[in-house]
Amino acid sequence: MNNTIGTVEGYATGLPAWRRALAGLRRLDGTMLLAVLALSVIGALLVRSATFPLLTEQGKDPDAFVKRHILNLVIGFGLGGLTTVLDYRLLRAYVPILYGLACVGLLAVLTPLGSTINGSHSWIVLGGGFQVQPSEFAKVGLVVLLAMILGEPRDGEVGPGRRDVLLALGLTALPAALIMLQPDLGTTLVFIAVVLGMLAISGAPKRWLVGLVGGGIATAALVLLLGLLKPYQIARFTAFLDPSADPRGAGYNARQALIAVGSGGMSGKGLFNGEQTGGHFVPEQQTDFIFTVAGEELGFLGAAAIVLLLAVILWRGMRIATQAADLFGTLVASGVVCWLAFQTFENIGMTIGIMPITGLPLPFVSYGGSATFANMIAFGLLQAVHVRRRPFD
Repeated sequence: MNNTIGTVEGYATGLPAWRRALAGLRRLDGTMLLAVLALSVIGALLVRSATFPLLTEQGKDPDAFVKRHILNLVIGFGLGGLTTVLDYRLLRAYVPILYGLACVGLLAVLTPLGSTINGSHSWIVLGGGFQVQPSEFAKVGLVVLLAMILGEPRDGEVGPGRRDVLLALGLTALPAALIMLQPDLGTTLVFIAVVLGMLAISGAPKRWLVGLVGGGIATAALVLLLGLLKPYQIARFTAFLDPSADPRGAGYNARQALIAVGSGGMSGKGLFNGEQTGGHFVPEQQTDFIFTVAGEELGFLGAAAIVLLLAVILWRGMRIATQAADLFGTLVASGVVCWLAFQTFENIGMTIGIMPITGLPLPFVSYGGSATFANMIAFGLLQAVHVRRRPFD
């Protein structure tokens, strides 16, 4: 008797659904999972350290932020698990819906439904202390959209043709423009990094990539000349060029961040013992500047450990992209890696003064509901591609 179980598109057809799900879980990328778990624990500790002193002074629950952060992590891991179990290839059929929902959410932010936080009109308040940032989820939609467009099979063509490239650029431009109107320069830059990276990996002609980079530089210059940026955004860029020019104004955040990171030395001042952190000298330490808490309290060694864990996630992501079962999976994984890599570089870069301040959180570490959920969905997408890299045994 032939007891071999047949396979169709990577699934064991002779197994019930729950057995297939368990088989998939056994094929998870354990190294990446451990790295994400480690960063989540470190992030929770850093969030508590960043928020405990101020909340205590205000007579509020000193653990309010870390409790919410842990809840966000639990929900986030749930979303990541669901994304892992789902067949990523089925997302092709839902791309128009995902893209439409992303654009509707970004449009809603610009209406009276939207709320302004820290100068950016990027949130929709849901009540009960909850709010959602549609631009975070739009990153997921963009990656899947571009993977579908650039990963379509072509007769006799190595990479995407002119029509595919123009379609990808056009559909990226709409949500990017809506995000820029908030204004959220950081997320717009993430979109640009993702589309350029995915075009390069998909095999798009180099002349297109060179032209896009040149066009991007020209557009940036035009934006500056026409004064389309908000005053605080221009001030941030000026402070990046010369932080000492206005140490109590536009250069304050960058200067205090450098002081915090530099004061930690090799091994840090100890968790919950940071003077810069405890004195509230660095704003938004639980989100945009959480790396300063690591630098001050955990020192170079602790900060380097965080960088190493993030590098492990990116390395595993690239490995998953090369081992994917199809081009769509390769592009999905590559898009997620481009997103996380740029955001990591920008966040740490603005903390140590090599990049301008844009307000991007550090993946898997910073406080924030929408960002945490989007990051975990991205993590789930990588695992989903990895799980289906070859037929189940």
